[in-house]
Amino acid sequence: MNNPTNESLRNVAIVGPYGSGKTTLLESVLWVSGSISRKGNIKDGNTVSDSSPEAKARKMSVEVSVAGIDYENLHLNFLDCPGSIEFAQETYDALMGAGTAVIVCEADVSRVLTLAPLFKFLDDGAIPHLVFINKMDRAKQPFGEVLQALKSVSSRPLIPQQYPIYNGEELQGYIDLITEQAYQYHSGSAADPIALPAALAGAEHQARQEMLEALADFDDRLLEELLEEVEPPQAEIEADFKQELGADLIVPVVLGVAEQDFGVRPLLDVLIKEAPDPSVTAARRGLSTDGSGPVIAQVLKTYFTPQGRLSLARIWQGTLQEADALNGQRLGGIYRLFGSQQTSMQSATVGEIVGLARLENINTGATLSTAAVKPLPFVDPLPPVYGLAIAPEQRKDEVKLSTALGKLVEEDPSLTWEQNPETQEVILWGQGEIHLKVALERLERQYKLPMVSSQPEVPYKETIRKDTQVHGRYKHQTGGHGAFGDVYLTIKPLERGSGFSFNETIVGGVVPKQYVPGVEMGVREYLAKGPLGYPVVDIAVTLTDGSYHNVDSSEQAFKQAARLAMTEGMPQCQPVLLEPILQVEVMAPGEFTARVLQLVSGHRGQILGYEARSDWKNWDQVAAHLPQAEIQNFIIELRSLTVGVGTFTWQFDHLQEVPDKFAPKLSE
Repeated sequence: MNNPTNESLRNVAIVGPYGSGKTTLLESVLWVSGSISRKGNIKDGNTVSDSSPEAKARKMSVEVSVAGIDYENLHLNFLDCPGSIEFAQETYDALMGAGTAVIVCEADVSRVLTLAPLFKFLDDGAIPHLVFINKMDRAKQPFGEVLQALKSVSSRPLIPQQYPIYNGEELQGYIDLITEQAYQYHSGSAADPIALPAALAGAEHQARQEMLEALADFDDRLLEELLEEVEPPQAEIEADFKQELGADLIVPVVLGVAEQDFGVRPLLDVLIKEAPDPSVTAARRGLSTDGSGPVIAQVLKTYFTPQGRLSLARIWQGTLQEADALNGQRLGGIYRLFGSQQTSMQSATVGEIVGLARLENINTGATLSTAAVKPLPFVDPLPPVYGLAIAPEQRKDEVKLSTALGKLVEEDPSLTWEQNPETQEVILWGQGEIHLKVALERLERQYKLPMVSSQPEVPYKETIRKDTQVHGRYKHQTGGHGAFGDVYLTIKPLERGSGFSFNETIVGGVVPKQYVPGVEMGVREYLAKGPLGYPVVDIAVTLTDGSYHNVDSSEQAFKQAARLAMTEGMPQCQPVLLEPILQVEVMAPGEFTARVLQLVSGHRGQILGYEARSDWKNWDQVAAHLPQAEIQNFIIELRSLTVGVGTFTWQFDHLQEVPDKFAPKLSE
């Protein structure tokens, strides 16, 4: 469809947890719609969406991929989103441009909690969504139990439109609860209509009544018909589903087996009949839907391809022409995307999701326009929870690293990097171990920068427990002028967090004022590495006495004398190691709170308290102090304990002494 209208467009994000079958579902959609002649599979690495080497190597989606199809007089843009929580930023960003989301999940009650963050994001953003329960041939619990579990993680009512038909444990088909027509699945072809199994008549009738009653909560006319026992017309039920789904008031539920194409055609029918067109989403954002006003678009994803920068953008308002300038930049081209394939377009109408070439310095989330407009809202980058210290394998590549890292962050805003001022390491931050490994692989593949990585160093400090007085004399005689500096210093501990203080109480000019800065400089240089090998903090040094030579003294000589004094005096002050303590907020479902408390305690953490997480149903938030030395693998263990959904935020809080049993190991 070369120039689809607003009414003939649908933008559909396919989302769900890792392993639920999203990419397989998209592949089946493409095959059923005739968009591909042969289905690929994840095992062979030949699917349309997971085309990058990193995705193929892991047999999982690591970035959003787009495939547009023409089907039943509609053009549907499908956005296949990663399922791993480590790539959630990709999913959330893509959802900002979608009109509808299809949540793909398994018929397994034990995995339902993995959907909680996704449902919360969709509900908070008022993004219309429906559920496709996949792998129904391997259901571990009855359909009713799975449905009830799903309802527990959604703030919107879930309303099934289908009911499964089993013969023993074998999935045979489904019943359409709107039409009450039963169907039998056939691998590779559409399901055939069959007579409603007599054994399911009662269950089907009850399920249909519950569906109608749920819809009647939003339709007074339907409620009256039910009260008067009038059978509502099919068209009325379908209209209710379309209206309520478009307003994000309900969550329709359908089912199937994507691998065998079961339920894929009915899913497409639901999207055609019920999914809102782009004008509905645009109106919700207060944008023009009548073609007036300037062109407005928003970048959902940035790719760096061999051909250059490509911005995946949703056209929110107006029709974009190839000759247009957005934010003052001429376009390098407009492209329709189908996995890794690109087809050039002359224009893109409102509602379309397209690739825009060579828009330099335009980041993900940026609002694009042919005029000055107010920026559209977007997703904040996820806070980092895992870091690695990285360095190029070859030292000569260091000059290229910052540019390459900058491009990585543009492609994925949930990555950040820093040159740590205390350890001098380059630290790459992200959402987990796999997330950072994928980033490092991209550095090598795209930018020819093979890297070595390690756990970041902990920026330990040291301080002292007692005070002392010390004398330092520097005397050096050469053939010409010598060097002479003589100081007496008092070294005292300060309260934690005080930093460093230097004073002088010289009387009578025993140390001329022009040499005092040299003393302070010598002390400061020494404090960069104390007797335990770490920077020294929270001490006060006072210059109390000294002597000088009229010819041989200099600022440099007094600097050396101060260093000698500090070198002798600091070991006498009972030096101790300090470690950075972080303020952490751990978020997880309430049923895992006890495990979270044990995890924090097991990492030398101090529990400060916990409470219900604001605006999250049945979630808790634990506040704690945690040593930075214990944070590296904390997210890995936390996710392991919380079916992958637990997370945390952190910030530096204070320094405190390292417990004695750990200190000797650190100072070796």
